[in-house]
Amino acid sequence: MLQPAGKNKACFLVDSRPLPLQSSRVMKTTLIFSGALVLAALAASADGVVAPGATLQKLAGDFKFTEGATCDKNGNVFFVDQPNDRIMEWSADEKLSTFLQPSGYANGMYFDADGNLIACADEHNQLWSIAPDKTVTVLITNYDGKFLNGPNDVFIEPNGAMYLTDPLYPRSWWTNQVTRVSGEEVYYFSPDRKQLTRVTEDLTKPNGITGSPDGKNLFVSDIQARHTWRYDIQPDGSLTNKTLICNFGSDGMTIDTEGNLYLSGRGVTVFDKNGKQIDHIDVPESWVGNLCFSGKDRKTLFIAASKGFYSIDCRFAGANPSK
Repeated sequence: MLQPAGKNKACFLVDSRPLPLQSSRVMKTTLIFSGALVLAALAASADGVVAPGATLQKLAGDFKFTEGATCDKNGNVFFVDQPNDRIMEWSADEKLSTFLQPSGYANGMYFDADGNLIACADEHNQLWSIAPDKTVTVLITNYDGKFLNGPNDVFIEPNGAMYLTDPLYPRSWWTNQVTRVSGEEVYYFSPDRKQLTRVTEDLTKPNGITGSPDGKNLFVSDIQARHTWRYDIQPDGSLTNKTLICNFGSDGMTIDTEGNLYLSGRGVTVFDKNGKQIDHIDVPESWVGNLCFSGKDRKTLFIAASKGFYSIDCRFAGANPSK
């Protein structure tokens, strides 16, 4: 990539002898073209999200498959090693430990305002609330008397309401035949934690989910259809004004203070609020499951990527407190 003047300044040696007219025109054209390339490179750099000079850091490895990254109010990051049925904690002082095992084969997670870890518990297709003392409360067990397909990812609104995606991914640890809901959709869980409502009816396999910090918009990735949608959130939790953001589906998702969406999958692909791709973060793993912001000024992106756990410093902070 072309670099701006500074630490890596480019130097040019110019011959002071007069040039033939034709050569002069060629040089002028070349300089104009080179200048345009420099400006284009600087513009592309300005549109990106990675902090200047930042590189991807591997923090831990040897997992089976990581997912569900979220952070608490103290900056500790939690993620799952799902096939090993455990929730891991990467502390603010950079120490790795097992927070909970067994974990109900937890998948997507999100901290609520009271410090409880809300987890999509895949073993029995439930939604859990895990208190700081590790006491588990089961919040959701079924919908209209039927099991959910498998709660996969969750987003919590500022008012405490929750949205969760429910795709069907058959698991090796499922041992019982159960009657599941038809369709793979998004559900709304009321702030009083009493009412579960299905709020979409036309998705193929919803997976990654997040929302705007003002509680006005919900973003949902239909991973199989390779679409990411934006919805307007109504006062009763229903969704309207379904709008296509990009032709890209993701496993996990987060958003920064500029409204940029970070979509996980083959690395991390970043789209601005208008749906324009502005960056891509390569990760040397087969798949990125999920991601969240934490760290100093909440500008460090933590990446749960298959067998490894990574971080990279960004220019913008995460928009939501737990993601």
